[in-house]
Amino acid sequence: MPIPEISTEDFDFILPDERIPAYPAADRSSSKLLVWQKGLISESRFSSITSFLKPGDLLVMNNTRVIPARILFTKTTGGVIEIFCLEPAGELRDYQQAMGATGSVQYRCYVGGAKKWKSGDLLLEADSFQLRATLIDRDGDTFIIQFSWEPASLTFAAVLEKAGELPLPPYFNRKAEEEDYIRYQTVYAEKKGSVAAPTAGLHFTPEVLEDLRNKGIQIAHLTLHVGAGTFKPVTADSIVAHRMHREFFTVDEQLVKALATHQNGRIIPVGTTSLRALESLYHLALQPERLLAGSGLEQWEAYMESEKPERSEVFSNLLRLMHIEDLTEITTSTSILIAPGYTFRVADGLITNFHLPKSTLILLVAAMTGEDWRKIYDFALENDFRFLSYGDSSLLLP
Repeated sequence: MPIPEISTEDFDFILPDERIPAYPAADRSSSKLLVWQKGLISESRFSSITSFLKPGDLLVMNNTRVIPARILFTKTTGGVIEIFCLEPAGELRDYQQAMGATGSVQYRCYVGGAKKWKSGDLLLEADSFQLRATLIDRDGDTFIIQFSWEPASLTFAAVLEKAGELPLPPYFNRKAEEEDYIRYQTVYAEKKGSVAAPTAGLHFTPEVLEDLRNKGIQIAHLTLHVGAGTFKPVTADSIVAHRMHREFFTVDEQLVKALATHQNGRIIPVGTTSLRALESLYHLALQPERLLAGSGLEQWEAYMESEKPERSEVFSNLLRLMHIEDLTEITTSTSILIAPGYTFRVADGLITNFHLPKSTLILLVAAMTGEDWRKIYDFALENDFRFLSYGDSSLLLP
């Protein structure tokens, strides 16, 4: 596969502001569902998604949990500095270790109002609680911040619950409200670390999940902690010049076994994060030494490979490797950019929301649906579908 030479202008369309809801639907599964199957489009409700799936299908969901990543510090002069926590830094690079750290931890962050922070520590105090932020280093447009707190017995996850705010997408143009702390999480959210929700999963309810299981549809999970780069627009004229962000993901033995043994059904990721993780895992599994070393997949690596073994063979080999190395899970990272011209190795379909024009997510949808991506989006725009995080859903089945 050659690296695709694609103009971002070819993936532009007019998205009216009123199609971007700032608040969720009253009920998760009441959202509209666009179904694209073998080139045909139909409209339904998400609560009926089970009727479009088959026994033996495997849905792979991202069980990451959004953290209250925005911390506002007020200086003695009255100026406000916002620290936006992105990913662990320092010795504790693992998200679970960082979330469980007590006393202090280092984190890579964005800093809003950094010019006002000329020297000294920032302090936040409330209700017998104190949080201190110390600037350790700068790395491009991010900063390494040392957080320390009292009582030191608190975990960093508990500190964020006390001091942080839920980070909503910038296009909401509002601060998080009480409802968002529930609705901006999937019902299966478990592993803390994301700064944005895997929004394709926001439509699922316990009832829908039960319907899926009753029909014989399998459900498996992985964890990809969504970074702030998910909101980064493509500003380059060609995608070759766009720099894709890195995100960490973890797969466990149970998922790898499900992928290795899956034969009588489709593998359908829930959301672009799950899809990118699964496709990246395939390519990384072809290089087991790198995978074990935690070396992530670079943006265009998947386009360079000539070897194309079946996914069952790749994941069976990976499962054997995990047994030999006595591993119950693997954590790595990916910067993969999936665009038209990419050959899918794992995903047979996709459940996803509707995305911004000229975005990497539109390119991913176009990679799966071909020229029909525009027909799909024209239908959504003509039939009052809602877009982005609190919008409606689509089931794409090539």
